[in-house]
Amino acid sequence: MSHPRTVVLQGSQLTDARQRLLDSQDPVLQAAKECLITQAKKWLQEVPWSVMAKKRTPPSGDMHDYTSQAPYWWPSPTPDGSPYVERDGQKNPEVLNYTDRVYVEKVFLSSYTLALAWFYTGDEAYSQHAANIIRTWFITPGTRMNPNLNHAQLIPFANTGRHIGIIDFSQWYTSVLDAAAILATGTSSGGPAPGWTTQDMSGFREWNKDFLGWLVNSRFGQQEHAEKNNHGAFAAMLVAAIALFVGDLQQVKSEADWVQKYIDETIEPDGSLPGELRRTRSWHYSTFTLLALTRLALVAQKVGVDLWAYKGPKGQGITKAIEYLIPAATRSAPWHHPELQFKAYAAADIVRAAATAGHQASREVIHELGTPPEGDLWQLRPAPEQLDPVKTNKDSTP
Repeated sequence: MSHPRTVVLQGSQLTDARQRLLDSQDPVLQAAKECLITQAKKWLQEVPWSVMAKKRTPPSGDMHDYTSQAPYWWPSPTPDGSPYVERDGQKNPEVLNYTDRVYVEKVFLSSYTLALAWFYTGDEAYSQHAANIIRTWFITPGTRMNPNLNHAQLIPFANTGRHIGIIDFSQWYTSVLDAAAILATGTSSGGPAPGWTTQDMSGFREWNKDFLGWLVNSRFGQQEHAEKNNHGAFAAMLVAAIALFVGDLQQVKSEADWVQKYIDETIEPDGSLPGELRRTRSWHYSTFTLLALTRLALVAQKVGVDLWAYKGPKGQGITKAIEYLIPAATRSAPWHHPELQFKAYAAADIVRAAATAGHQASREVIHELGTPPEGDLWQLRPAPEQLDPVKTNKDSTP
């Protein structure tokens, strides 16, 4: 049987779960499937989104350029609002004046959910819609996004974009890569799903080659990669995942090498992440950083690099950082750092990923983890996802 050639997800685990759904009435799998279908049906009601739909023109003047506004920056009490000042962890509703980030995150989540729903049900309504969503945002000439993030997270009166805006993509984008891979090789014979053609896959791969070039060679891409916090971890993970998708295995190995130095410099011997513990949402950003590192470990596995086993000169490592979170994740001990909205279940996926990789301490607490209130899809998509996006009352995006 042919397995989907996914990037973060393990294709063989997907086909195994699909077969188990066919062979048994496993209540956990069936509950996950029902949750997945409920979510997918809601996405069927939405029309595809385009970067061209925004009402405010980008600084470049090209509507095909993705544009977003820095979420934690607020206007001063002056006639024109300048200068903008930072309020860490508090999202300014004004960011909704640019719709690109809101819409692209819908693209990320919907395409992933719909592709998985098609894979587990065979209902081509899901694959057709997933294909149309990806094609509209990334491939069709009249509606596609240019493969750059030059104007992401701009600050009014200060700049026309910032390197840290790359996080708009890096936190979610691997979902689209896996969605496309599922659509491309998801049938039992290894063929494409209804609605997704070899031409679509070729066009999407070319878009990603251009985007990878921008990430690796642009000033913004290089600055983001050099950050010693969650931004640097996600940048390395994003580059590695796209490189694997387009077949650049050497770049994947280079990112795996780089992240070992990152681990040495950012994780303490006790497993803490001091750069994230200073944040107003220290739990969220600690789990967020581990989300990037565990995804990167799953990507690196596919080129024969075991980041799970890596230990720095003082014992630092991904699993050591997860061990630091386990007491709070299982509520066996409180979290002793600033956190505006503590959600224990935010750590569930990273702990489960480590357990699957063979980490004994994670295996021992699997049944003590909380799960997201809207439903748990782990059994059908066993890879780390962000379970606690930062929200405002008017915004459903992280």
